[in-house]
Amino acid sequence: MQSAADRGRAPLVVVAEGFTPDHADDPHSERGLDAFGRPRLGGIGERLAPMIEDLTGIETRATTLGHIQRGGVPTAYDRVLATRLGMAASDIVQDGSWGQMVALRGTEIVTVGFEDALGKLKVVPQHRYDEAAMLFG
Repeated sequence: MQSAADRGRAPLVVVAEGFTPDHADDPHSERGLDAFGRPRLGGIGERLAPMIEDLTGIETRATTLGHIQRGGVPTAYDRVLATRLGMAASDIVQDGSWGQMVALRGTEIVTVGFEDALGKLKVVPQHRYDEAAMLFG
């Protein structure tokens, strides 16, 4: 984290909701039980953020991505795609391929360098915009 911050970058820490720190007894906060009577996982980001800030001195905020990206009940396709993307992301981390991201190109999961993904403005082709304008005004 310090190396990223020293380079002027905002460090990003990703943690699974079921992660249990060494000093904790369980992976969940006091959020009650789900519909099946299992403990509701979550809250690990809120647990870790102050610890990270204390250890590094870097201002740290916790964000639960699932709450940001929700847009309805996921379909089977959504779940399979998320699994495929997560596996590919895990592979590039394991390989030490920093500065890379995973993307869906057609039906294939591909690895793309950040410079390729972020190097130029991507715009909607005019004919696609015109189609959408006819439908939505």
